[in-house]
Amino acid sequence: MQLLRRRSIEATIAASDEPERHLRRSLGAWDLVVLGISVVIGAGIFSKAAMVSATQTGPAVVISFVIAGIVCALAALCYAEFASFMPVAGSAYTFSYASMGELVAWIIGWDLILEMFFAAGVVAKAWGLYFDNVLHVFGLGGVGPDGVASGVHNTISLGGGVTFDWATVLLIAVLATLLSVGTKLSTRFTGVLTAIKLGIVVLIIAVGFAYFDASKLSPFVPSSESFGTSSGHGSVWTQTLFSFFSGADLSVGGTFGILAGAGTVFFAFIGFDVVATAAEETRNPRRNVPRGIIGGLLVCTVLYILVSVALSGMATPQQLRDATPDGGESATIVTAFELQPDAPGWATKVIAVGILVGLTTVVMVLMLGLTRVVFAMSRDGLLPRGLSRTSQRFGTPVHLQVGAGVLIAAVTAFFPVDVLADMVNIGTLSAFVLVSFGVPLLRTRRRRALAAAGKADTTDSFQVPWSPALPIISGLACIWLMLQLDVETWVRFLVWLAVGFVIYFGYSYRNSQLHKNPDDIAADYREALQEAIGVEEPRR
Repeated sequence: MQLLRRRSIEATIAASDEPERHLRRSLGAWDLVVLGISVVIGAGIFSKAAMVSATQTGPAVVISFVIAGIVCALAALCYAEFASFMPVAGSAYTFSYASMGELVAWIIGWDLILEMFFAAGVVAKAWGLYFDNVLHVFGLGGVGPDGVASGVHNTISLGGGVTFDWATVLLIAVLATLLSVGTKLSTRFTGVLTAIKLGIVVLIIAVGFAYFDASKLSPFVPSSESFGTSSGHGSVWTQTLFSFFSGADLSVGGTFGILAGAGTVFFAFIGFDVVATAAEETRNPRRNVPRGIIGGLLVCTVLYILVSVALSGMATPQQLRDATPDGGESATIVTAFELQPDAPGWATKVIAVGILVGLTTVVMVLMLGLTRVVFAMSRDGLLPRGLSRTSQRFGTPVHLQVGAGVLIAAVTAFFPVDVLADMVNIGTLSAFVLVSFGVPLLRTRRRRALAAAGKADTTDSFQVPWSPALPIISGLACIWLMLQLDVETWVRFLVWLAVGFVIYFGYSYRNSQLHKNPDDIAADYREALQEAIGVEEPRR
């Protein structure tokens, strides 16, 4: 069995030109920056900083954000090189297929489906909760702090314990329609909401610094005892994998707390890789994709650090724990504002609206990323080929987009979605690992092909500096963050991968285009290579 058979870079690009499976190029660099900012800045910027500060790091949450941002920046460089050189849909899945083979590509594609589908479902469910909160804040109904609904609210009881979230379903229907009509139109809509969201975030930072108290930054790195936790290992399931194997103390407070906090706040950065899934729909992708990925991530990182600094100066970890019924687990930036005795009353309303707007763009871009990964896997035959047909009118996979919307709506409308953020974290980090290690492999393959053809590498695509050192460091850094996630998350992750193996060996291996049409793939490779570097056929 050829489990590591690779789809050539050139054949991958050639396949994207099939008339029935071709995506329209309509996005520029600014569109990609907006996509990146819109999906990254969501509920995480309002909640993760406060929760981690209260339960793991204290004011040192700033360092956790810096660490997570650096790791993401390294991975972003690797994504930028792949997406610039291979401007096709699929992101990490497509990159892994070309550099490490089909089985690895299936694993990461299956993993990305997990990440984006459930992340979209969880965020959409959270959108419904914040929709009720906004209605309550403005006196229109919704659900109050006591859990009592009044007036207009999102959740309708159908009897027998079954509920229906009508507003959430309406949101997903609208977003699926926008994405089906055209990616350019949807990015314009996202751009408007992102501008509003950024304005609110900047306002929150300004108001937060108005209540900044430097004395609350001490101690900057609290000990584990200050969190009410003595040294020890705790439950096997709640230990980080690093603590489980190394015997280190609980990752709360001190250096280990900062590192574990970086693994947790990483969730707030998730989404910049979705930009790479839109590479096939981008004009001049070799220039615009790297700018979009890195530009969007840079803006988000700066804002995250400013929010975490403002938060740390507004409330101590103990104050955040005392103000929440679960010891800080539900602490948000709103909690910090409520602790200020003379805070303006409009702050809560602004933050509530900001979160609602932010979640709208997050759901939209996650739906885009999900369908583009499934689209690429379908085009390669690893999933049913019918999923990769595009509309001649709109140039988008309309049936796939609508189908994904229906499934996400069903999950969010009828079921209590409770997926841990760490599950999404581990899926994303595993993708980052494969992309990072794939960069040196991709360059090696291309150098060998060009050497065999007697040609020099004249590509003008973006390249990661100091390769292979920097990509290897990126991969190792992502692995380190994965080790900071708990044992229970790892077990769930391995179970999901096991299910993926069953599907791959039961369906995908036999139906892969590489398995069914190896000669056609080889011909595509030769023709594309001849056009790219001007040779008749690579010498053996």
